[in-house]
Amino acid sequence: MKQYDYLIVGAGLWGSVFAHEATKRGKKCLVIDRRPHIGGNTYCESTEGINVHVYGAHIFHTNDKEIWDYVNSFVEFNRYTNSPVANYKSELYNLPFNMNTFYQLWKVRTPEEAKAKIAEQVQEAGIKNPQNLEEQAISLVGTDMYEKLIKGYTEKQWGRKATELPAFIIKRLPVRFTYDNNYFNDRYQGIPMGGYNKLTEGLLKGSELRLNVDFFQHRQELSNLAETLVYTGKIDEYFDFQFGALEYRSLRFDHQVLDTDNYQGNAVVNYTDAETPYTRILEHKHFEFGTQPKTVVTHEYPQEWTPGAEPYYPINDEKNDSLFRRYKALAERENVIFGGRLAEYRYYDMHQVIGSALKRTRVHFGEE
Repeated sequence: MKQYDYLIVGAGLWGSVFAHEATKRGKKCLVIDRRPHIGGNTYCESTEGINVHVYGAHIFHTNDKEIWDYVNSFVEFNRYTNSPVANYKSELYNLPFNMNTFYQLWKVRTPEEAKAKIAEQVQEAGIKNPQNLEEQAISLVGTDMYEKLIKGYTEKQWGRKATELPAFIIKRLPVRFTYDNNYFNDRYQGIPMGGYNKLTEGLLKGSELRLNVDFFQHRQELSNLAETLVYTGKIDEYFDFQFGALEYRSLRFDHQVLDTDNYQGNAVVNYTDAETPYTRILEHKHFEFGTQPKTVVTHEYPQEWTPGAEPYYPINDEKNDSLFRRYKALAERENVIFGGRLAEYRYYDMHQVIGSALKRTRVHFGEE
């Protein structure tokens, strides 16, 4: 008899949901993480009484009432609505692209005027069959918005020219012909009151937890403790990079405490010009409508991923997706449960991570 039913590698959302669901079904789980904290990239740190999103802004949004009710069963979510502002060389624009943006850019007041302006610029560009991100963006919103609000930000984010990026990245660009600054169309959105740690603490209740533990340094010893391994780390690392390393974009965060109660008046301000080295500034207190006397801001710098850096965004181009399929074929021959953003080499929003983990546990336990 093994000591645990499941060894879960990774205390992020996917692993935590699996641990909760398995524990609920009477199973014994050991959850490990190489970091000194739970929650993966959703981890928050209290600074000056403000819950700082250490690994960048995490705004929960979903149309799935089951998932919304699920997360709210662990912690109540507030009514935060994501309404970012774009700063282009000190000019301010509302996001996502909506009638406020069009008025700020062109002084047009009606949807008809805005549509005509976009159509005129698209026609002038003469793009019939978009082949890359630049052409796709111009065909959706015209050249003015592309040059001011998309090009610089996107090229900083991905570290590549927009003409070298695939068109699909921007196909779902939100464009609205209403005066509505709500970034997400989802019915439910908010931030956990008291921070995301409350959510993962609730999910991990009843599981044994060991932090600062690197699975790969004690692989055999740890694997021998449990009947089944659940792995949420990088799939290529699990297989010792035998086909080569999958590529990611990474991020660097510069957190600062400022002696003011309100630095920028908004939780998220994007810097869309090419010259500013960071992509955005976060002011964390606004996620929870904070009234603390000081504030904490974070400058977010995109960077190339190198071994040892945190992998944030999978680069789902043809080369990397082909490489992932080779690792996936290996994974399907293992008696291991693989799940989450790194194991599935997919960019997941939080509700998608939770949905994926819930579905996988139900399938695993023969419930669907």
